Amino acid sequence: MPVSPRLDETDLRILEYLAEDARLSQRAIARAVGMSPPAVADRIGRLETLGVIQGYRAQIDFALLGRTLTVVVGITSERSDNQRELAQKVLAIPEVEGVDLVTGQDDLRVRLRVRDQPHLNEVYFERLLTLPGIRHTETTLVLYGFTPDNFAKQVLGSLTTPQEEA
Repeated sequence: MPVSPRLDETDLRILEYLAEDARLSQRAIARAVGMSPPAVADRIGRLETLGVIQGYRAQIDFALLGRTLTVVVGITSERSDNQRELAQKVLAIPEVEGVDLVTGQDDLRVRLRVRDQPHLNEVYFERLLTLPGIRHTETTLVLYGFTPDNFAKQVLGSLTTPQEEA
């Protein structure tokens, strides 16, 4: 398990601003946290080097790109020792949004984004089920997905807000 780097309140505030809008200029962040732009640039560089910041991405509405169906496929593998290899093969399918190795009845949980039923059939039968190492699947159609508006900001806020003792 990776060691958590030491982050101070300023680091957390910088992360909160970037979580809210990763396109903010270093100058704007510097004004907000009361530092110089070069000092903020150094902090951001350190956070990137430490792996706390892993990248900057656009948040995309896949339905507007024609991927209106979200499907979750639970996979039971034939052997426990091939789950990571199987996960990498599944990730090579372009419609796969993510793969999690999990405990419980399934070994892997796969999230697919597809256009419609015929596209799902193509991905499922012609690409997913042809992979060696799959013993059983269970497919679920997502009716509606609930996610927080900004999970990163939510977590960062909990790190900067003093927690009540139970």
